[in-house]
Amino acid sequence: MSTSMTGTAGKSDFRPVLWTPGDWNAFFGFGTNILVNMLVLTGLLRFVLKMPDSLVFGRILPALGLMMCLSTFYYAFLAYRLALKTGRTDVCALPSGVSVPHMFIVTFVIMLPITIKTGDPMKGWSAGLVWVFFQSFLLMIGGFIAPYIRKITPRAALLGTLAGVSVTFISMRPALEMYMTPQIGLVCFGIILVSWFGGVKYPKNIPAGLVAIAVGMIIAWGSNLFGLGLGGLSVKGVGDAFASFGFSVPIPAIGQVFSGFEFLGVILVTAIPFGIYDLVEAMDNVESAEAAGDEYPTTRVLTADGVVSLIGCLMGNPFINAVYIGHPGWKAMGGRIGYSAATGIMVVVLSWFGIISVLLALVPVVAISPILLYIGMLIGAQAFQTTPVKHAPAVVLALTPHLAAWAKLQIDTMLGATLSAAQTVGALAPDKVGAVKTAAIASLPQQGVIYHGLEVMGGGSILAGLILGAIGVFIIERDFMKASAFALAGAVMTYFGFMHGEAVGIGSGLGVTPGVALAYVVMAGGLYALGKTSTSESYSSHPEMSAAPAE
Repeated sequence: MSTSMTGTAGKSDFRPVLWTPGDWNAFFGFGTNILVNMLVLTGLLRFVLKMPDSLVFGRILPALGLMMCLSTFYYAFLAYRLALKTGRTDVCALPSGVSVPHMFIVTFVIMLPITIKTGDPMKGWSAGLVWVFFQSFLLMIGGFIAPYIRKITPRAALLGTLAGVSVTFISMRPALEMYMTPQIGLVCFGIILVSWFGGVKYPKNIPAGLVAIAVGMIIAWGSNLFGLGLGGLSVKGVGDAFASFGFSVPIPAIGQVFSGFEFLGVILVTAIPFGIYDLVEAMDNVESAEAAGDEYPTTRVLTADGVVSLIGCLMGNPFINAVYIGHPGWKAMGGRIGYSAATGIMVVVLSWFGIISVLLALVPVVAISPILLYIGMLIGAQAFQTTPVKHAPAVVLALTPHLAAWAKLQIDTMLGATLSAAQTVGALAPDKVGAVKTAAIASLPQQGVIYHGLEVMGGGSILAGLILGAIGVFIIERDFMKASAFALAGAVMTYFGFMHGEAVGIGSGLGVTPGVALAYVVMAGGLYALGKTSTSESYSSHPEMSAAPAE
């Protein structure tokens, strides 16, 4: 009798292949994902925080490149070790890079307010470094706790809350961008879909991601000949971008880190809850990789993120590293070990030579958006495909806090833009802004928009999704005692504002959102009583178990 295993080889003389044809697909896909994030990040630093180019291209981006190179090389090494240990040829490295949610949080919640208050972007930079400094240690400590949390949390809850992130914050923006410029976006999306979902091969096995980007560039630049300007590219923009060329290596920024400690009170308010967010997100992504067949040690992953983030911080990078959502997607398109290390080399070249702005001037972002949407589709689908069918309602339940958080973000952004525009044209006095915003929010329920519900349900969405998903799974399995334990955990986290709240603390003494915390306590008590009753009924239904022992 002979057996065969897909993706395995004889272990005795097996040596993992460092590069496969599929790595080209994953490299262009993941590389463009990283590129988009770096372009957005550069825009935030230059145009939102108004940081000088000497700081952005001379200090921050080189440090960021070093951090991401260390991260991608380390995960390529872990993949090599896993392939060597298992003898499998289909092992895919974990994707990693700058944490996108944190990129916006540290910019708008930490660096921007401090920059405005002090009038000094260097102060804002120092505050961002301190924020990452504390986040790094929270990740390293959390790495030893995470395996226990993964052990007791159902997969549907872990992947369900991750699917919520993918459907909202990963998929929606690129989808909307595609339809804003459909002549490029939808065409590139079709090129990607027929290859990565339909299995169509392009001539000479050219990666679908590269074909999509090339076609997007052709349409964008070609449209300029007819005065259409699709994609917003221009020769002048390319010329201006070359002004950022130069060579810069990371320089230690330890002094800037410690000078930012003067803002410690403001920083810790967000550093602690988002440290917990990092912990849960990394666990979800490791779980996602395991569901796709690659089992990585959670402790090593989290501590590695913490260590490389700390190194990047001490060299001047105010953005934290994270294991990315999307491992199953890169694996599905053929990614193995090499694509991760190749991406690290690419990042160093882009950041140390200051050519990010040149690429932004050459490639329309809308040509890259379909790749991000594809990844979001895969992660959303994985939550249903790798969990029992009967757990599907729990997966949907885990999605809902993210829908609330995304909807609230759209409303908040719209209100902010409207009030800012009203001030700009002189239709609103500065001292009336707060009152007008309060009145606008108060009027939303009459228009059918339950803003307060979005605010409460969407607060701490990744933790809320995990708790709700776990409760749902255990109720479906009639394991009411475990469901009660998760409800009680939800009550504690809600009390302190880690979920269903906009701030960490104890509010007026009764918790940040006391009504929600109390409701979770009542739920926990009811589930506990139901669990005891079920246990008692099960026990009494077996007379041989309930009878007194024979003497």
